[in-house]
Parts: sequence; structure tokens; C-alpha cells
Amino acid sequence: MINLGVIGCGYWGPKLIRNFYELPDCHLTQICDLDESKLQPLQKQYPQVRITTRYSDLFQSEIDAVVIATPVKTHYGLVKEALLHRKHVFVEKPMTASCQEASELISLAAAQKRILMVGHIYEYHPAVSFLKQLIQNGDLGEIYAIDAHRLNLGLFRPDVNVLWDLGPHDICIILSVMGKEPVSVSARGSGHLNPGLCDLAYLELNFSNGTSAHIHLSWLDPRKVRQITVIGSKKMAVYDDVAEAEKIYLYDKGCAFTPCNGNSTTWPPHYHYGDVTIPYISNTEPLRIECNHFLTSIRDRITPLTDGAAGLKVIRILEAANLSINNEGQRVNLLLEEIKKKALYTGSR
Repeated sequence: MINLGVIGCGYWGPKLIRNFYELPDCHLTQICDLDESKLQPLQKQYPQVRITTRYSDLFQSEIDAVVIATPVKTHYGLVKEALLHRKHVFVEKPMTASCQEASELISLAAAQKRILMVGHIYEYHPAVSFLKQLIQNGDLGEIYAIDAHRLNLGLFRPDVNVLWDLGPHDICIILSVMGKEPVSVSARGSGHLNPGLCDLAYLELNFSNGTSAHIHLSWLDPRKVRQITVIGSKKMAVYDDVAEAEKIYLYDKGCAFTPCNGNSTTWPPHYHYGDVTIPYISNTEPLRIECNHFLTSIRDRITPLTDGAAGLKVIRILEAANLSINNEGQRVNLLLEEIKKKALYTGSR
């Protein structure tokens, strides 16, 4: 039995509280939020769980692990203090507000011999796991491009832009299914309701094998869209997270040029039209899988699928995208940026 406490009762907090409370090998002992009005309904729902407005109460208790679902700017300080008190930590995405903060927490978790896991929930989604298997098995052929859309009206955030709020989800999915990191990033964004804070953004990730991934993020769209299209040389797949049951459509469609005397660009192209398949996808709640994975990582002392290193990869891309937006969409070479940062951090010490 793992004793656990949750800090933060905003959007994700209550969802995490419900899942950890219902897991049989977890004992939810404390819930914390600075706003008492958020704690009162939770106290009625979970009367045996202690509530507090002081996060230090959790760190000074005998609990084994802390779940942090607070604003991004607070992650670094709370995670660091939890690790220093030798608690295992689950922190919502993004892990921190910078690569430097993330790197420090990764080192601290290793020194304290504690689990540090980041809440990249889509890594645990059965549909994403299925899509990843399709790509890795070569069922789609060579991956030409990935096109992602994450749109809705809100929820507006005062502390981060749409890139840092919605972007981690699709970035995490793309890194997972590709099994590698991009070599460059470019982005454009604009703020309309709150000048200086992007509520619309477009990202492009470029991979060494020629695959390009495009992400459209928006807090200003009349429809809720959560869709990813993967274009392969053999087949294509569409993942629609908003769909209630039919999450993935597999299209046996494609286009290719017929080789002629070694020339692969002979006109006209050949179009292939085949069946559309809707595979069965488990309806197990991804958050339940994620929460259980955190407990398993603690109990069995194994590295989580979305550990601190995975969280750092996403933040590296977010920082590069911000840099690109500030430079009118100029492409950012991730390798060069990493070399610059290492030199900067070494110099600062």
C-alpha cells in the first residue's frame, strides 16, 4: 500500500484524486490547495482524507509520494521540495518552465533515489499505443508526415500560452509514435484576446528521416478538435480522440509514382484506394492506466515511461518553439541550441 497526497485541485487535481483514491494499492491520505473553496466539496466526497491549505503538511508527513497538479510556474519549487523530503513525485505536464529547471530536478531525483514521473497522459492512451505499434511494425510504410489539430474555445490560461498548455500533448504523442526526437523546430503564434500571450499557434517538427510533423493549437475555435493524421507510404491512419468509440480509422489508401528507367517521378502518379478499417481500441481510462503506472514504478523501482528525461524532451521543443515565434518563425536547430545551453549552464557554474 502506497500512501499518497495530492497538491492542486484545479482542472486535473480532482481527476487524479478520483483515480488514486479508487486504486486498490494506494492510500490517498491528504489533499492540498491554497483555495479552501476547492477543498470543501472534496472533503464531502472523501471525508476520510485530510485536507489542508499548507503543502508543507504533505512534505513533513510520512506519505510515500506526492502528486503535483498546480500552475507550471510552481512545479519546479514544489517538485524540488518534495524530492528533498524524499518523496516520489508525479507532476503534471509540462514538468517545469525551462530545460534548466527540468535538468536540475532529474539530477536531484537520481541523487535521492526517488521516482520522478511527468503526467503525459497520452503516452498511456490505448489508441496512441495502437498507433505507435502500427508505425513501428511498418504497417503504414515510410512515414511522410503527421498532422495534428488540438482546438477548442478556451480554456484560457493566465500563466502560460496555448503552446505550453496544449502543445505538450501532441508533442508527446509525436515523439512516442516516431520513437525519436526532431532535429529542428519552427513555430508561429499570435495573441488576440490577451496581447503578448499566444492563443493560436502553428508548429513544425522536422525529423532526420525526412518526416515532418505539423501541430495546430488554438483556444479560439468554435469546435473541440483532437485529431492526428499519419500519412504513410503504404497506408494512412486518423486518430480522433473526441470520438466516443471509433478512435482510429485505418485507410488503405496511397499515392506513388511508377518507376521508369530509374526515374521515380514519372507522371502521372498512381493512386491506390482500398478498405477503411476501424480497429478495436480498449476504452480503459488513460488516466487510470497512468496513475497505476506511477504506483507500479514506485513499488517495483522501475523507470516510468514518462520519466523526467521524457519531460525534458518536450520542454526542449517548447523552448525552441517559443524562440522561433519570437524570431518570426525562424527554424531552430535543436542540436545547436542544446550545445549553446550546455555551454551556458557550464559557464554559470
